[in-house]
Amino acid sequence: MSALKAALDQGTLRAAHRMVNAMHPAEIASLIESLPPAQRELVWDFVDPELEGDVLVELNENVRSALIRGMDAEELVAAAEGMDVDDLADLVADLPEAVTRQLLKSLDQQDRERLNTVLAYPADSAGGLMNTDTVSVRPDVTVEVVLRYLRMRGELPEKTDSLFVVDRYNRFLGSVPLTRLLTENPDRLVGELVEQEAPRIDPETPAQEVAQLFQDRDLVSAAVVSPTGQLLGRITVDDVVDVIREEAEHSVLSMAGLPDEADVFAGVRASSQRRLVWLGVNLCTTFIVAWVVRHFESTIERVATLAALMPIVASMGGIAGTQTVTLIIRGLALGQIQWSNARWLLFKELAVGGLNGLIIAGVVSIVTGMWLGTWKIAAIVGAAMLINVLAAAGIGVMVPLALRRMKIDPALAAGVLLTTFTDCIGFATLLGLGALFLT
Repeated sequence: MSALKAALDQGTLRAAHRMVNAMHPAEIASLIESLPPAQRELVWDFVDPELEGDVLVELNENVRSALIRGMDAEELVAAAEGMDVDDLADLVADLPEAVTRQLLKSLDQQDRERLNTVLAYPADSAGGLMNTDTVSVRPDVTVEVVLRYLRMRGELPEKTDSLFVVDRYNRFLGSVPLTRLLTENPDRLVGELVEQEAPRIDPETPAQEVAQLFQDRDLVSAAVVSPTGQLLGRITVDDVVDVIREEAEHSVLSMAGLPDEADVFAGVRASSQRRLVWLGVNLCTTFIVAWVVRHFESTIERVATLAALMPIVASMGGIAGTQTVTLIIRGLALGQIQWSNARWLLFKELAVGGLNGLIIAGVVSIVTGMWLGTWKIAAIVGAAMLINVLAAAGIGVMVPLALRRMKIDPALAAGVLLTTFTDCIGFATLLGLGALFLT
């Protein structure tokens, strides 16, 4: 990729064209996302038409939408030809309505029905992830018949590790690993080999739960089965990897108050609009902190030293709370934390916060006493530090759980709320104790 960027910088376009089309579609997509807009258009012009559809699917939504706006209808329809149904469903969501209608007309009846089946479900559900291209067999045929059928078929869908067994009404009965078919007696019936405990995923299952299932059971593929037992399609591990990657990106970006699919090379105006919302929310919370401090103006005037110690108390509470929030959000994402075990976690984090708070408070008190030569202020700072760290531990547990209960993404909002609480509690405790014992 570095060689290609160097070729673009040097203007050797023929070499760049050759290198681009020698890359995998995912690598081309990664390259395009790592370039400024002007160079993106240049590289996109290099991509051969038969690769365009696969590259578009790999791009994030913002970059993909920008490229689609620069393509005409015929080019978009040509790019979508031959794509897997699950990939095509991802692409259709970003296409203009007129192009979507033209694309649907270009599909045969079977592919159109398969696409409509996938589009009937939310994109972040098992139904939205699934591919309807499956290989199924009946339980009353022999292994020899199945192997002969596979040879006649010529090729299997990608990531096929098992064949799905269905009855005459397409009801899912289980699966048979390909490895077992190859090693079993050819005269045995498929029904004797069925793994009835094979995972079956409801099409409404959230994508996060699907990813967790694949992780827990080390799956390569799994059947998507309707509530009535009908085989609808299958999900493969490559789709799940995309979900895991998107969740990781979401967590990182959300904790900074940024939207998903943020484009590093987006324009100044678009980037500013995306970031301004949470900057505004954070600004509002700082006014709350300022309001708390304002109520202790007289204390600060009498004991100005407390003003120099305020950032220490607030900072340590914020860091301790961030550690707890991060662990709780991770546990929620992995499905490890529920309201049923939240009480145990709360007491555990309070105990950890109390122990760490005592150690930190002791260190801060000693340093402050030696620095200022007054142990009364040192004791006040230590007490405020302990209280704030304890409060941060409790807040770090309860805020993410409360946000999840209110259907608000904890990764997006917990950090802002935590900072507000720890700053307010830290300042109020330090200045309140100062007003009580020093004035």
